[in-house]
Amino acid sequence: MDNTHQNDVMTRVAEVWSIEAESISNLVRRIDPTAFVSTVEALDGAARVALTGAGTSAQAAKKIAHTLSCIDVPAYFFSPSDAVHGGLGVVTDADVAVLISKGGNTHEIAALLPGLRARRVPIIAVTENRESEIGHAATIVLEVSVDKEPDAFNMLATASTAAVVAVFDALAIVLMERRGFTMDQFLTVHPGGAVGERLKGQKGENG
Repeated sequence: MDNTHQNDVMTRVAEVWSIEAESISNLVRRIDPTAFVSTVEALDGAARVALTGAGTSAQAAKKIAHTLSCIDVPAYFFSPSDAVHGGLGVVTDADVAVLISKGGNTHEIAALLPGLRARRVPIIAVTENRESEIGHAATIVLEVSVDKEPDAFNMLATASTAAVVAVFDALAIVLMERRGFTMDQFLTVHPGGAVGERLKGQKGENG
């Protein structure tokens, strides 16, 4: 790869990262504070957090479920396609369901709504379209939107996915502090890997 081509590649890379970084930094003025705090309270009061999404949103939901579990907020991902074939039985009225859909009308997610309503499960819709099917059905609408995706077609869910994950990263940290989550608790749920070793080391240093 010659230097000119390398420079062109890195220029485009910088543009992508700049768009994604701007999408995240803009969240502070885009997020409805009332909806955000209501989501914190709903997650804090739930027995478990049930997350679902389709496609890229499913991957975001899985990451969020893991992050919440790491801070002792029981959370799990459930497949929307399996849910309509009996898998919805895993979700109870003590749980809170978080439905992630950029457009808010994803067929697989909308198909869950009658079952969730019948089971009286509170619904948090994470979408850029509050007037969507899941938006209208939700107890709380957490509207997450970006100006654009960085790809040439403005289609690939990249900046928008990063924004959703960033919103729930912030929610997780607020929940940690709200609950007084301790290093000992963190070590209990995360004893392995480099994080576990750091926690053990810090615990040893602190006596």
